Amino acid sequence: MDDAPANGRKGLLAAAAVGAATTIAGRAVLSRLTGGRFGDADEYNVGKVTVSGPIRRSQGRPSPLSGPGGATADDVVEQIEAADEDEGVEALLVELNTPGGEVVPSDDIRRAAADFDGPTVAYATDTCASGGYWIASGCDELWAREASLVGSIGVVGSRPNAKGLADKLGISYEQFTAGEYKDAGVPLKEIEEDEREYLQGIIDGYYEQFVETVSEGRDMDPDAVRETEARVYLGDDAAEMGLVDELGTETDVEDRLAELIGTEPEVREFTPERGLAERLGIGAERVAFAAGSGVAGVFADDGGDIDVELR
Repeated sequence: MDDAPANGRKGLLAAAAVGAATTIAGRAVLSRLTGGRFGDADEYNVGKVTVSGPIRRSQGRPSPLSGPGGATADDVVEQIEAADEDEGVEALLVELNTPGGEVVPSDDIRRAAADFDGPTVAYATDTCASGGYWIASGCDELWAREASLVGSIGVVGSRPNAKGLADKLGISYEQFTAGEYKDAGVPLKEIEEDEREYLQGIIDGYYEQFVETVSEGRDMDPDAVRETEARVYLGDDAAEMGLVDELGTETDVEDRLAELIGTEPEVREFTPERGLAERLGIGAERVAFAAGSGVAGVFADDGGDIDVELR
């Protein structure tokens, strides 16, 4: 009979422990689902944003059966600005795992990072190529792993040539335009030499802008940037060339952040403000990308369609 009260007390203690654990877990889940904006009372002093996958302006609603299609530039910019406006955030950590993407969206993210009021550190995990490196040039420092792939400072333009197929199918091209180069690059007609020069000029312009952006942001000689020949380099080689400031793990990066802000870093990740249903519907994110492959940013017009890649 004397064991009954003791067993009752044990049961109450066990129930209390389970309840506390459930509350903590629920707050952690809520914090993750709301991007850390609710359900997490922990203090923080470093804001973290992640650029993962192909960089683009926007994307459609993700399928519940697939992962997100890449870094939506407007979302990333919003996250950086939210971190900048947060009085608790003293430094910004930009984690990069991207093969590149569209030109202007990449530059939007770079500008947001450059405008952040405080130290900014970019950290390349698997791949920091083309548009990813464009973004990194807006940060104070770039860290990478020894096995990271870094660089790909170049631009590629491409167009399909379907003229032969159209001829076989009996399809003729006819379009009414005003302006000599309005339909330059249309795949259903052979490209003229002057059109080729015109389109190549656009690619050259993007490339010179890329070189200038990197040379200014990374304090590198423009000729040294061109000498990278748009290749990707392993992290240790990139560090020797000055493309990367330091090599290390995320722990090493946090140690560096501690030096920059003068205290132990507490990192809070800023994520897009998606609804609960959308968050629950997003599957595991793809993290492996082809080395330096780049993703097409589109230079498009009513007349022509030329894919432009930061690569």
